[in-house]
Amino acid sequence: MSQNALQDVQQTALESLLLVATDAITTADFSKVTNAAPAEVAQALKELAEEYTRCNRGFQLREVAGGWRLFTHPAHHQLVSDFVLSWDTRRLSQAALETLAVIAYHQPVTREGVRAIRGVNSDGVISSLREKNLVREVGKEADRGQAILYGTTALFLERFGLKSLRELPPLEDFAPDEESKQFIRERLSGRSFTSTLEEAAEDIDDERSLLGDSYDTQEDA
Repeated sequence: MSQNALQDVQQTALESLLLVATDAITTADFSKVTNAAPAEVAQALKELAEEYTRCNRGFQLREVAGGWRLFTHPAHHQLVSDFVLSWDTRRLSQAALETLAVIAYHQPVTREGVRAIRGVNSDGVISSLREKNLVREVGKEADRGQAILYGTTALFLERFGLKSLRELPPLEDFAPDEESKQFIRERLSGRSFTSTLEEAAEDIDDERSLLGDSYDTQEDA
């Protein structure tokens, strides 16, 4: 391995910054702090990542969401997961994972769109995901009452170790258990997402017509 880049940009400096960072660090940020050229920093980070992989360290350096961050080695995923979940009370519930999967794979999508796929009201779950900064408002529909559209955030990519949404695994692999996988198969099998939303929208319009003002009152509550 060439040591030129790591010699120009001190390896210990990069490692120190990576250890204290709570978010992925961009090459530009590394460059500002170390006063090194962005190209040199980028090469140094790549060499550092290769060194960790070659030495089979317990952690890996990856480029995700436009920046660089340290991750635990995939081989020890279950060990780390068991340890973290023993004290992490903020882990995502099955409902949250299902809702997050729907938004990730079908964004931008409205609350009604999420409900159409999951079959249940997901407003509370979406609000919780927004609080955790995993989903965000990305715009409004041009019709149907300017409904808010939701999409995933950079933090979502970072937390799941993705560079972009193109790296999302097959939808069924995202489900937390076999029951959820079967649910997704049944919901999406042989039907396009667009047609599902159109049918759901028609059902909602019919429901509003029947309930009248009382429906709007419940929505505002």
